This record gives sequence, C-alpha cells and structure tokens, in this order.
Amino acid sequence: MQTDMMQPEFQTRTVKVGNINIGGPEFTVIAGPCSIESREHFQQTSTAVKKAGAHLVRAGIWKLRTSAEAFQGLGSDAFDLIKEVKKETGMPLVSEITDPRQIEEVYDFVDMFQIGSRNMHNYSLLKEVGKIKKPILLKRGFAALIDEWIKATEYIRMGGNDNIVLCERGIRTFETATRNTLDLNAVVYVKARTQLPVIVDPSHAIGLREFVPQLTYASAASGADGVIVEVHPQPDKAMSDGRQSLNFSDFEKMMLQLDKILNALGRPLQKI
Repeated sequence: MQTDMMQPEFQTRTVKVGNINIGGPEFTVIAGPCSIESREHFQQTSTAVKKAGAHLVRAGIWKLRTSAEAFQGLGSDAFDLIKEVKKETGMPLVSEITDPRQIEEVYDFVDMFQIGSRNMHNYSLLKEVGKIKKPILLKRGFAALIDEWIKATEYIRMGGNDNIVLCERGIRTFETATRNTLDLNAVVYVKARTQLPVIVDPSHAIGLREFVPQLTYASAASGADGVIVEVHPQPDKAMSDGRQSLNFSDFEKMMLQLDKILNALGRPLQKI
C-alpha cells in the first residue's frame, strides 16, 4: 500500500487566535478552568496547562447555569486579574460571551469569543459577533441537528466575520449514564462537507473526568482539529463542572499520550 494514500488532505480554513492557528496539519489543545474563581486559581491553572503543552487557555467569565443559585462566574470582577495573568503567561484566552453587551467589555483581552451550546440558536448574538473580526468558537446546541449547526455559522458570516471554529460538545440523547453523547459522526461529516475547523469538547461530552482522555484520543483519530478540555487544580473543590475537570497531573499524562497518538497519525501537536 502506498503510504501517501493514507495521508489526510488538509483543505480546512485556518483560523488564527493570537499566535496560534486552528485548522491545518497540526493539532491544537485549548485547556483551562470552566470558570475563573480567583487570580491565584487562574494563574496556577494557566501556567500548568501551558507547561503541559496547551496552546490556548479557556476560562469562563460569565457562566450560564441550569440552576439560578449556582455560581455564575466572577463577571467584571475578573477583568483586571485576567489582564495580569495573560501578561504573565502569554496565553491567548478563549472565553464565552452570553450577551451582545459583553462584546465591548472584554474585546481587548479575550482573543476568541465562545458561543455556548445554549446560545447556538441565539441569532441576535450571532449577528452581533458577525460584525467583528474576533475569532468565534461556535458550540453545537445540545439538541441541534448538524445542518442547523452549520447554518448557524451563516448568521455570523453574513456580517463579514468568517473566523469561525466549530465545537462538537456532545448532544442530548436517551442515554443517561454520561452527561451527553459525543457525536464523532458530526466531526467527520462537517470536515467532509465544509472548510470550517472543528474541535471537540470531551469534557462536556461525557461529564466524567476519568473518560476524558480516551475521548480526546478518539477525537484526534476522527480528524478533529483540536480539543477543548477543562482542567482544575482541585476538581473536587471546583465551583463549576468539577466532575468533568482533569487535575494537573492527569492533564499532563493525557498530553504525553496524545502526542504519541498524533505522531502515529502523522498529525503532530502544534508547536508554540
């Protein structure tokens, strides 16, 4: 068998976030806490994931929670500490916005705006982020068809912003053993039918930290352009999504194994 027949063809559009390219021949890892809890927490986590090989840090400023009594994020109280930690680590930041009014508030220090699963159908918000050139990470709605997910990007692109990365984060099915059901069919399908980069969120897909590494490896093998993983110094004490967050040691081990798998696939981790 000719080895060149086994090599993937990378026709995916590349989206630049800070100094990092998502899409193309190399794999990208985004990692960090579900939400920022304090300056020390954010600094410690950002430093740890960077040391382990992550390319961008994820961290929530505002959090949409099912329970109104759950931790909703630090909001504007996090702005100054984010700027300080970013200056120290040099890590580009991916963070969710939940309201068009937040765009201007965080525009100068958030490098990529995440549109969460609950807001995939929020067309007013999609239109607003379409008016800017900031890269957008668009998560699939937990009950959205693949076609609806792809068409949601049109609301962004019609405003002139085509810096879009899709994120498969699991969908709601009849199965209750895990938080959601990871749909790798969607990754393969979207990669074949569009030029959009696609990453996977294994943390939200399964909701159980002990299985996050395996889903990460499967995502890489399916042809995803990267993953976004939740990491916390003490997951059992996390103020949000602790059950699905890796600790620093487990994240480091996952990254080492992921590097081996990617090399075997002929698609190495992106070099910083």
